[in-house]
Amino acid sequence: MDAEAVGKAARLIHQAKRIVVFTGAGISTESGIPDFRSPGGIWSQYDQDDLTYQKFLSHEKYRRLYWQYDRARYPAMKNARPNAAHHAVVELEQSGRLSALITQNIDGLHQDAGSSPSIVHELHGTVREVGCLECKARWPREEITDTMDREGIEVPYCAVCGGPLKCATIAFGQALPADVLEAGFRHARNCDVFLTVGSSLVVQPAALLPYEAKRAGARLVLVNLSGTPYDEIMDIIVRGKAAATMAAIMDTFRSL
Repeated sequence: MDAEAVGKAARLIHQAKRIVVFTGAGISTESGIPDFRSPGGIWSQYDQDDLTYQKFLSHEKYRRLYWQYDRARYPAMKNARPNAAHHAVVELEQSGRLSALITQNIDGLHQDAGSSPSIVHELHGTVREVGCLECKARWPREEITDTMDREGIEVPYCAVCGGPLKCATIAFGQALPADVLEAGFRHARNCDVFLTVGSSLVVQPAALLPYEAKRAGARLVLVNLSGTPYDEIMDIIVRGKAAATMAAIMDTFRSL
């Protein structure tokens, strides 16, 4: 970890009045949530084409496959706990500088850490709820999966209208929620510092958020282990794992 870069990031954050934090999978891997798409991960056990939103809608056999996949990935998220990076974001909010937290993650760890739900924008939805695709009714995930276990149900349907139930996350081929995406870009255009933590910035259109912030005049800070396609427009890059790096940045931030 580059101490000079840590110091520069801390000073920039300290001077900021309207910070937007954008987080990706890298902030949660240190909480025990694996990269499901890595070789040997859960994702590799399925045919990606069988798990698209369009296939889910088309036939019950694909809905069954989807629920098998979803229930295989969920335990790691259920048992995970926030790490120092999640708590650093909460500290930024408590300092009065954080205007929005935009996340690609579905695990709910930001809320567990204490981030206010009103400022959290979950681009890819949440694994903690299940929704009906027809009448839009929603339930806590545990309520639906407990019923599935108790009654031996492989594919759940809505008790209100009979429509198919799906975890409230965004599947491949499913559109991002327009209101959440629009809010994300609005906040990006109105911040003075845009801080990306644990995202490789390759999934579109979310990866355009720092570019949009830069175009509107914000300073960009990146905390990530690896390079991204947007490194050249970053003002400060700190290479390292999210938890240790954000903890170091906040240590310096407190001393200023």
